[in-house]
Amino acid sequence: MRKLAFCLPVVLCLGVLVAQEAETVLKVDVNVVNILFSVRDKKGALVPNLQKEDFTVLEDGKEQTIKHFTRESDLPLTLGLLVDVSGSQRNLIGVEKQAASEFFSKVLRPKDMAFLISFGAEAELLQDSTNSAKLLRAGLDGLRENSGVGGFHPGPVPTISKTRGTILFDAVYLAADEKLKNEVGRKAIVIITDGVDMGSRQTIREAIDAAHRADAIIYSIQYLDQSAYGYGGFGYGGGGDGDLKKMSEETGGRMFRVDRKHTLDDIFRDIQEEMRTQYAIAYTPAESKNDGFRKLEIKTPKKDLKVQARKGYFASSVK
Repeated sequence: MRKLAFCLPVVLCLGVLVAQEAETVLKVDVNVVNILFSVRDKKGALVPNLQKEDFTVLEDGKEQTIKHFTRESDLPLTLGLLVDVSGSQRNLIGVEKQAASEFFSKVLRPKDMAFLISFGAEAELLQDSTNSAKLLRAGLDGLRENSGVGGFHPGPVPTISKTRGTILFDAVYLAADEKLKNEVGRKAIVIITDGVDMGSRQTIREAIDAAHRADAIIYSIQYLDQSAYGYGGFGYGGGGDGDLKKMSEETGGRMFRVDRKHTLDDIFRDIQEEMRTQYAIAYTPAESKNDGFRKLEIKTPKKDLKVQARKGYFASSVK
């Protein structure tokens, strides 16, 4: 078990890394853009039998030529499970352990890898990337409440008066930047939390951008213990399902909510099905002067279908 440390952000896209003489940031030449996405019908059911001709890809509003198209169900997966262990979640940890253990045993295949991070007042790597269900179960056994205290907290980036109680955005940033950005294949982050961030050094925008640079999809699960909030709701700290929905939708994932009709086990099954029922499109971008964030859109003429894909990627051309 080890605590995750902050490091300077690194800009990554697709291609071969080229170091810049006058900068500390690594940049790459963009050759091929790969997009993994799902399609659902008007009832919310996954649609697994579409063809290349059913899609149009737009980058910054310009149509691109699709070079490769496949229906991916067995592409290797690297999965990070992030579990909120702050004080508001203490009564839910036991259920999370059992459901997550079952999820790992069912979703991971021989070429897949997974890691486990808990976060509360700080983030801890409970299990590094592995294919071993046994090691992941042992990591889940290490889930313990980790609550922060109020006041000022010194560190590399001062939190000023923020209470470091639930560093949700930091955990997402670290999972993407430290664990996923150098991996290949499909990459996903699954978060179990009430959705409230208190005291993160990183903003939600920085967390989302880190996921974009890592080419990682975020699936967020809002799991609330209403008794932890009393009659005042969330209290201070903001967030909730709005932040979770934003992180998921911008990266091509979904937000789920545990309630009487949808258990944590049910939601894990939905995520598992979606990750095994995805499409993959690859294209070489047409020339663009935009070397920052490029907006992506995948369209289909079938009006009763909805495409679920990331909103863009970071590009950096080497002159």
